[in-house]
Amino acid sequence: MTDSLLRILIADDHPIVLQGLFDLIEAEADLLVAGQAESGDRVLDLLSQNDYDVILLDIAMPGKNGLDTLDAIHQLKPSQPVLIYSHYPEALYAAIAMRAGANGFISKGAAPDELLAAVRNVARGNHYLCPSLLESLINAEAVSADGETPSSLTNREFQIFYKLARGESLQSIAETLGLSVKTISSYRSNILQKLHLDSNADLIRYAVSSGLVQ
Repeated sequence: MTDSLLRILIADDHPIVLQGLFDLIEAEADLLVAGQAESGDRVLDLLSQNDYDVILLDIAMPGKNGLDTLDAIHQLKPSQPVLIYSHYPEALYAAIAMRAGANGFISKGAAPDELLAAVRNVARGNHYLCPSLLESLINAEAVSADGETPSSLTNREFQIFYKLARGESLQSIAETLGLSVKTISSYRSNILQKLHLDSNADLIRYAVSSGLVQ
C-alpha cells in the first residue's frame, strides 16, 4: 500500500455488527475501514476493484457463506490476507478456516483489544490465533482422529455439510459450488458415513444440537 494506514474490508450481514466494527476500527489511528460488505458476492465485487491489507470476514452470510467466499477470494487474489470471525464453536470452525487458507480466526465474543490485535497481525502478513484457541484447536484435531466429528471432514466436505445443515438442496449446493448434483450427492454420502448419520434430517439435528448452525 502507498500510505501508512492499514486498509480493512469488513464483511457481515448484520448492519448493527457492521457499524460496530466500523466504529471500533475507525477509532484507531493506524487503521482505515476501506470497504464494507453485507454478502460474499459484495466482498468479491469490492476486491476486484480495490486492494485491502486484510478482509475481516464473517462465516454466516447469505448467498456465499464465509468459507465459500474465502475460496473465491483466494482464486481472485491468492495472497489476500483474511481474518475469519464467528460466533460458532471456535475450535472446530478455526480448524476448518485455517485449513481452508484463512490467516487467522477470532471469536465474535473476543474483547475489542484482541480483535484489533488480530486485525493488525493479519494485515501485516502474520497469522493469528489466541493462545486459548490454539490449545483448543490442537485438542480438536486430536479428537478428530476417531472420524466422528466435523473437524475430520475435508474442507469441501465441511462446506457441503454446512450447506446441508442449513437446509440447502443438492441442486442449490451444486449450482453454488459449480459441481454436478451427482458429485454433491457423493459428498453427502461420504459425510453421512463419516459422521455415522443416516439422513439429512439426522445431519441437521446433529448440527443444530452441536451449535454448528443456528
